[in-house]
Amino acid sequence: MKTLTRTAAATLILIFLVIPLQAQEPGSVLPDLVYGHKAGMALTLDVFFPDGQANGASVLNMVSGGWISRWRAPEQARQQYQAILDAGFTVFSIRHGSSPRFTVPEAYADVTRAVRFVRLHAPHFGLDPERLGVYGGSAGGHLSLMLGLDSDEGDPNATDEVLQQSSRVAAVVANYPPVDLRQRAMASTDFPATLPDRGLFFAAGIVPDAAAERFVALEFEDDLGASVSPILHVSSDDPPTLLIHGNADALVDFNNSELIHEAFLRSGVETGLVVVEGAGHGFRTEEDRAQASDALVGWFEKHLLGR
Repeated sequence: MKTLTRTAAATLILIFLVIPLQAQEPGSVLPDLVYGHKAGMALTLDVFFPDGQANGASVLNMVSGGWISRWRAPEQARQQYQAILDAGFTVFSIRHGSSPRFTVPEAYADVTRAVRFVRLHAPHFGLDPERLGVYGGSAGGHLSLMLGLDSDEGDPNATDEVLQQSSRVAAVVANYPPVDLRQRAMASTDFPATLPDRGLFFAAGIVPDAAAERFVALEFEDDLGASVSPILHVSSDDPPTLLIHGNADALVDFNNSELIHEAFLRSGVETGLVVVEGAGHGFRTEEDRAQASDALVGWFEKHLLGR
């Protein structure tokens, strides 16, 4: 056992000695790095390096739709990050344990660990651990908000070195995020087509005509709802947070971003709200995507690079 342990440790050291050399290759990618394990499975992320000079800051994308985190081939995924990479940022593509097996609180625990992992190993990539930004859309936007608003300094007594690290980030961008999961549509075969209080589902981020079976990740204990509701975690020490939302969103109502934007303003948090006029969920047109992308890159340049 001692020989195996020493061999494993030596292998890990060699891996992280090689990473800085790979990081110098413009346009390279490190796929499927393991940042943790759960239920006998690996939790993985990809690292994308800019084509030109890296600026030393990182942007972490929460890969999540309906709290399902799908794998994509790196060469395909890179296309969606091109505008961020062109600005010199290194991009970490974060995948979490997915619905239907895992629920929202479990997904949030995974991405929190991912931030700690990136912080720990940032120097191996030539990156500043204090200049981390996070972003995502829909469920990914929700997880990004939670990371920004509910971070901590880590546990110095943890035996796992990753858990000793802070989960704090320096800037957040959330696209069309649900912000209150205390009251939510539960997956059920007899879920009613209409409900008397439509506003309740607006507050929860889900409108009544959304099929409940799409959101199995919301099937968790009621008393955990507050712990994963970003609207309840707003405080004056939160990082600068930008919200981007279409005002014709038929899945996650625009009111979600309005409510948390107002909460940020009341708490003195630097914030912005970009309204994509006439856009539905997911920014389907090239014009809408360009508006959102420009706003996102500008926010990270301002708050991670000081431009």
